[in-house]
Amino acid sequence: MSEQGKVALQMSRIADVFRFAREAGRLEGVVPLDRFGRLRDQLLRVDGAVDYRIGGGVGIDGKARLEIALRGQLVLRCQRCLGEYPWELAVDSVLMPMRVGDALPEDELENDEVDAIEVEAAGELDPLVLIEDEIILALPLVPRHESCSLLREQGGAGRESPFAVLAGLRGRAKEN
Repeated sequence: MSEQGKVALQMSRIADVFRFAREAGRLEGVVPLDRFGRLRDQLLRVDGAVDYRIGGGVGIDGKARLEIALRGQLVLRCQRCLGEYPWELAVDSVLMPMRVGDALPEDELENDEVDAIEVEAAGELDPLVLIEDEIILALPLVPRHESCSLLREQGGAGRESPFAVLAGLRGRAKEN
C-alpha cells in the first residue's frame, strides 16, 4: 500500500474531492472486511480484505471524476442451501462527484458509464464509506450456487414429505 493510501485511511476523509480529482490524486491499499459495519450483515464471514484503488481525474467536459477499482473475495450465504457462497468482487466504476442540491446535467442522465454521487458542501468524502457503498451496490441480489449438492442430499427423492403425516390423518378422517 502506498504511503498516501495509508495516510488517507488514517485521516479517513478526502478533504476536497474536487481538488483531489483536479490534481489526479490516488489512494490505494487494502481494507479489512471487518471495517465495514453496514456490509457485515450481508456476509457470512468477515475475514478477508478488499483491495481498492481510487483515482481522481477530470473528464473531457472538465468535470471531476473518480475512478474506483475494488477486488476481493467475499463469503456470502447461499440462499438455496444456506452454506458458504464464495463470491468474487470485481468493481470498476466512474463516479462524478456533485455538491448536495446541484442538479444533474441532462447529458449525464443518459450516460450509463458515469454515476453521480453527492458530496458535502465542502467537498469532503470518506473513502471507506465510498468503498462500502460500491461493494453493497455490487452484491448479487440473491446469492446462490449454480447447483447445491447439500440441497439435493437433504431434499432428495428418498426423503419423506413433512406433510405425509397430515395426509394420513386426512385419510382417516374420511373413513370416520
